[in-house]
Amino acid sequence: MKILMICTEKLPVPPVLGGAIQTYISGILPYLGKVHNITVLGINDPSLPDQETIDGNRYVRVPGKIFEVYREEVIGYLKANHFDLIHIFNRPRLVLPVRQAAPNSKITLSMHNDMFNPEKIYPEEAKAAIDEVSDIVTVSDYIGNVIKGLYPQASSKIRTIYSGVDTNRFLPGHHSKMQKIRNEIRKTNGLENKTVILFAGRLSSNKGVDRLIRALPELSSKFKDLALVIVGSKWFSQNDITDYVAYVKALAKKLPIPVVSTGFVAPSEIQNWFAAADLFVCTSIWQEPLARVHYEAMAAGLPIVTTARGGNPEVIRIGENGLVVENPEDPGCFTEKITEILSNRSLMKKMGERGRELALTLYEWDRVGSDILEVWKK
Repeated sequence: MKILMICTEKLPVPPVLGGAIQTYISGILPYLGKVHNITVLGINDPSLPDQETIDGNRYVRVPGKIFEVYREEVIGYLKANHFDLIHIFNRPRLVLPVRQAAPNSKITLSMHNDMFNPEKIYPEEAKAAIDEVSDIVTVSDYIGNVIKGLYPQASSKIRTIYSGVDTNRFLPGHHSKMQKIRNEIRKTNGLENKTVILFAGRLSSNKGVDRLIRALPELSSKFKDLALVIVGSKWFSQNDITDYVAYVKALAKKLPIPVVSTGFVAPSEIQNWFAAADLFVCTSIWQEPLARVHYEAMAAGLPIVTTARGGNPEVIRIGENGLVVENPEDPGCFTEKITEILSNRSLMKKMGERGRELALTLYEWDRVGSDILEVWKK
């Protein structure tokens, strides 16, 4: 089949600036491109040509950033090119314009966020979009359940396909390919002989890293060798100091342990920081669809402490590869779960090994690709 995958208007593909959806598309393309003739339509970027073909997959990049501008570019492209199937990522508001421009194509929709919420799309438009699509693929049961709750008529079209991770790139720190990198990062940043707790994500209040920082004084009185690494910035590739970023930095300065704030780390380098860490903590306070950092932490063999928010707990087997904080608003709840892991080193090691095992058996990109191919075939 001739297939068009339409990315969002926020970030380019491949994920030169990061982005979960962009990473997802790049991860599955090698498998989809073997079976179908694929074009990826996304926004342009100074570092990328407007058109290119990589490994047989065609990339077309148009002006975007603003939804209305991008929508017009998408419509213009579809009027000049025909596709058997159009797979739209995370933008139900593109479904009706795409249907008008491509009346005979099948449409599949991938949902990575709560974009069906009434403040994001008018209910009448949402219902019409659901009628037009053949399938709705979601990254977690949580996202699927939100859509079903709002629009029960979508139920038969919804299928959860969990995301994936490159397990050859994200490797445990003790792996022969990563030992040197781990040691260098730790030496350069004063993390030698430390138990390194890692947070990776956007520095915004809904991501909640301040709760982890506020849990650390008590943790550092129990465990003498702790250090914290905060990987991330305000927004992908942007290191601006917002009020929240300033607050986080001020809190971190008061800690009695070493704190490393990396700012934005290029997607091609991020795996090195996972390899340098010993425990991964996701502090999300908002109803997160299911943060992809969980897959990366598992692949890197890190035990995980995450929050009972949105889809995050769906990849945690409690006591096997991690623990779940029920009330992430309270720093004390992070203290409790992190203590449970750090006070039992053998459990900590087993959790990391089990996470790696789950990444290898359940969350490889070839499984995600094969699940998508099944949806397309149907």
